[in-house]
Amino acid sequence: MSTAVQEHDVPEAIRRLSTFEPPDYVDLFVAPADDATSTSPERWARAAMEGAPALGRFLAWEVGCGFRLERTASTERIAGWTIIGRGDDWIRTEARSWFMTGQIVFRIEPARVWFATFVRYDRSIAALVWGALSAIHRRVAPDFLDGAVRRVARARRPAAATSAA
Repeated sequence: MSTAVQEHDVPEAIRRLSTFEPPDYVDLFVAPADDATSTSPERWARAAMEGAPALGRFLAWEVGCGFRLERTASTERIAGWTIIGRGDDWIRTEARSWFMTGQIVFRIEPARVWFATFVRYDRSIAALVWGALSAIHRRVAPDFLDGAVRRVARARRPAAATSAA
């Protein structure tokens, strides 16, 4: 059962984290996460994006969206998406195709993590492609975010057990 839920009213504080003015599409999901701020926004993004199944990422991002993602590991990229902005409690990544540009933003608060998707249509066909793909995206996004919560919690356990000893 998913604990992440879609927020239908995207707060201005989240909208401002995108560079698209205005975006053609935006959605937001939030999940409860104990002591979320003890993990960096970059680690949250890596847990979600790099932790998601590789086949699903390939089919969604590269085949469906046409994003040209760099496969070489780098501190400047997360799952092939370029890191284009960050702050103490957020990180923004971006990927481009010939017809649209996407941004994924993670923002953390003490007891929750936010995952926002922003899309800009660079060609008219993007509205058709993303219109179809966005329904799938909204269906899998809660599990995508819940997976990050589980992976971050699992990664913390050994450190907590070691410090208690």
